[in-house]
Amino acid sequence: MTAASGEPALAGERKLRMPSCLLKLTRVVLSHKPFALFIIIFVFVSLAYQKLYWGIGEDPKSSVPTSSLSAERSCAHYVPSALDMAGGPSPSTGNVFFVETSEQTAPSYLFSCSVESAARTHPASRVMVLMKGLAKENGSLPKHWAFSLLSCFPNVEILPLNLTELFSGTPLEQWFLQPQRQQEPHFLAVLSDACRIVLMWKFGGIYLDTDFIVLKNLQNLTNALGIQGDSVLNGAFLSFEAKHKFIEICMQDFVQNYNGWVWGHQGPGLLTRVFKKWCSLGTIKSMSCKGVSALAQEVVYPIPWQNWKKLFEAVSAMELQKLLKNTYAVHIWNKLSHRTKLEIPSQALLAQLYSQFCPATYTKMKQDSEELSRRAV
Repeated sequence: MTAASGEPALAGERKLRMPSCLLKLTRVVLSHKPFALFIIIFVFVSLAYQKLYWGIGEDPKSSVPTSSLSAERSCAHYVPSALDMAGGPSPSTGNVFFVETSEQTAPSYLFSCSVESAARTHPASRVMVLMKGLAKENGSLPKHWAFSLLSCFPNVEILPLNLTELFSGTPLEQWFLQPQRQQEPHFLAVLSDACRIVLMWKFGGIYLDTDFIVLKNLQNLTNALGIQGDSVLNGAFLSFEAKHKFIEICMQDFVQNYNGWVWGHQGPGLLTRVFKKWCSLGTIKSMSCKGVSALAQEVVYPIPWQNWKKLFEAVSAMELQKLLKNTYAVHIWNKLSHRTKLEIPSQALLAQLYSQFCPATYTKMKQDSEELSRRAV
């Protein structure tokens, strides 16, 4: 979504009208005490100044909501000129989807970096951020630095996630309408698993978890998903054409073999067992089978989940380049890593990824880090 448009009129063109009650009061005062007249004039000038400075009484449609990143020059600074396209995203390219199934409406640094890196690497695509918590916001975004920052990108759209509408007309419709599902221990994760396969089925395009940092354009990875290791597929990245048969089978398996009490059963477990049946395999390896590709681990999961601490270790620029030579995106394993403090700035692998691939978010991180340091003194 883009920032609200419309520049305020020049000060000289604004017409300030004195209320009729103030006019009557002024006439009365003119025939009495000069001191009282001085007070009236002082109050009027003060009100006029406030109107000129704050835009009080302007049409709300023409005003830009304030936030910690509200200045238009901030957008000009953060958004590269290559993204500032008159025509906007091309309808011929697939959408990039992010989904937040909790009520959370205060994005983290990593969330912001995920969306920013996708927007920068996919300037001709719509990057759609669907958030369940926004359904209660009456069409307006909460005041938060991440929304202000991401709104600078013309190809980013941040929208409410309507789950009933999303699942309508799919095998998952009746599953979602069963209220007891929400009592299951992993319901939010399972709900996210459900959303991604339905999005791929209905619309096609690319799905990414909000703990990815995107390094390269992913559009040429079509009808593909990644191996996370140990012959297991992961759905944190999916790229499929709409109405693909593989995704249709995934939706059917989601319902027929449902078990919301086992972690991963409806996510990596589902994708792994469907791919094995699809290709008649016992063990998954990097390959293409019947038009669906299982990508090598280095493509989108170069850091195995068992080695997530490597993200916080210092690496040289040469080591980083070698590590990511054949990588399109890096999964950060937020479920494991989110409690670990990242020093900003530093030579940590994750800090370097922030710096290179989501520089606007990285700048915000540095500003916040510097402010905390000043307060600590």
